[in-house]
Amino acid sequence: MNVSAGERPAHASRRTARTATLLCAVAAMTAAVLPASAAPAREPARDPAPDPVVVVDCFSQAQMRPAEYLLACGDGNNRLVRLRWNTWGPASATATGTDMVNDCRPYCAAGRFRAYPVTVTLGDPQPWPEHPDLRRFTTIRLLYTDTAPEPVPKDVTYKLVY
Repeated sequence: MNVSAGERPAHASRRTARTATLLCAVAAMTAAVLPASAAPAREPARDPAPDPVVVVDCFSQAQMRPAEYLLACGDGNNRLVRLRWNTWGPASATATGTDMVNDCRPYCAAGRFRAYPVTVTLGDPQPWPEHPDLRRFTTIRLLYTDTAPEPVPKDVTYKLVY
């Protein structure tokens, strides 16, 4: 058989066509059975991360998930301790802990600190004028889970003004 450079025998063309068809079929079946994890990952569209939300302490320091928080800045007679944060999000933060309150009997210097179990909720985040890149929680709700210190109600919300 004498074949010039540009010509192919008929059986060679059929074999090439069958091979090409077979390769396409194998590629299609492989793509159909590959798990999604084997496919190239596409980056999901993401919103930019929200600005952090903080709680500002008595010393104008930004805190996130503090273990302790001083409520009575002037005299230190009321402090939240052993705070365990369940949530800390862009709209609110919730923790459980203990409110240590000086009973100030007969006067504060001679008083005793008493422990009150409490659920703490921080809320109403607003821009922090001193730090425009941060928002700060501006309210704190104390829900006493047993008794509350006299004369405080069992459920009270305060404005944070620091």
